[in-house]
Amino acid sequence: MAGKKRKQQLQQQQKPQHRLALDADDDSVVSKKIARHSKQHQKGDKMISSDLSSKILKESLNQQKEILREEEAELDHAAFSQVDNSDPEEKSDDGSYDFDGFSETISAHDLGVEEINEEDEAALAAFFGNDAGPQLTLSDIIIKKIKEKDVQASSEERPMPMFDDGVIDIYKKVGNVLSRYTSGKVPKALQRIAIMERWEEILYITEPEKWSPNAMYQATRIFASRLNPKKAQRFYKLVILPRVREEIQKNKRLHRALYEALKKSLYKPAGFFKGILFPLCQSQTCSLIEAHIIGSIIQKVSIPPLHSSVALMTLADMNYYGTTSFFIKLLVEKKYALPYRVLDALVAHFMRFLEDERAMPVIWHQTLLAFVQRYKNELTKADKNNLDRLLQHQKHYLVTPEIRRELKNSRLRGEKGDITSQAPLISVLNKPIEEDRWDIPDVPMEED
Repeated sequence: MAGKKRKQQLQQQQKPQHRLALDADDDSVVSKKIARHSKQHQKGDKMISSDLSSKILKESLNQQKEILREEEAELDHAAFSQVDNSDPEEKSDDGSYDFDGFSETISAHDLGVEEINEEDEAALAAFFGNDAGPQLTLSDIIIKKIKEKDVQASSEERPMPMFDDGVIDIYKKVGNVLSRYTSGKVPKALQRIAIMERWEEILYITEPEKWSPNAMYQATRIFASRLNPKKAQRFYKLVILPRVREEIQKNKRLHRALYEALKKSLYKPAGFFKGILFPLCQSQTCSLIEAHIIGSIIQKVSIPPLHSSVALMTLADMNYYGTTSFFIKLLVEKKYALPYRVLDALVAHFMRFLEDERAMPVIWHQTLLAFVQRYKNELTKADKNNLDRLLQHQKHYLVTPEIRRELKNSRLRGEKGDITSQAPLISVLNKPIEEDRWDIPDVPMEED
């Protein structure tokens, strides 16, 4: 052992100085690597501290919330596809849709509407006012605003709003494309209108009154999904409604694309009622064909009960015109569970005609019958007494007896029905017999 140690010492003494320095460097590098590894290990231990773990948990929770939001968005999109009752559309990568176009037309005859004779038209004309103004369009409002601000523009037929010439040229070209549009993808500039602050003025530049029916459908699909309810209401009232009414009045029928645009507009129910149905009833000029075509959409498309309840209250408070009863009847026949406040408003609506000297049209009596048939068990005793007084003044030889029969065979609000009297006989006959083996009745036996 002593010899080996001496041999190693001699070898070290014989080594050159630069070799000794390299060995020392190697030892220091190794020691530094070990120290660095230990420090990194220590840092790794610090990275899994309680503070950092809480941050990780928070981040994971945020990611889960994002996933839930995406799932909810997908569910909303699926619900929308069920509400609008339209065929699925294939969306491309650039956000536009491949559209094949519509070519058919919708008429009152296609919707099963009977022909209206001159006597019926004259009877309903008595309920229309003569002071109704013309239907306002988007162009009318924008032109009025421009002329109020710019004196020089008052002499022009169609003045342009204050935009760059490049923006005006672009959207004039968009309007030119939409006026000839039949199918395919729409310009992306149309999709950007929905996110602009002055979207109404930009839309005015495209001249929407000249759009083709298929372009109107595509624009409605875009704006119904991207505009908020208030802006959607403006688009429906100033663009869609005037175009639909003009088409019906001119051709006595409605293009299929415009009919589908009306169905798409119900994606925003509040916008549909405030932008299409209420202005149509308030215009005092709604024709029977218009009422039947728009009413068919209310029948076909599912509408949230809350929006329908508000619509019924609004229609009940309006000044009465012939077609108002028609829309009330359609909403009542959807058989919602209406709040008592809405039922009271409808009863008050009918009681307004207690002292009316006019002979009410048949649709008014049919609406009252539909209301009583659906909600007769939710009326109070006072409501039924008031309706009975109303039926003594407003009569129809076929409908009034049915209304009285429905009111008579009904219970009051809050009362429970007689279950025994309403139970079918077959349920009693088919009821299984229960026996108790410990309680066997005495059976008389024959004596031997």
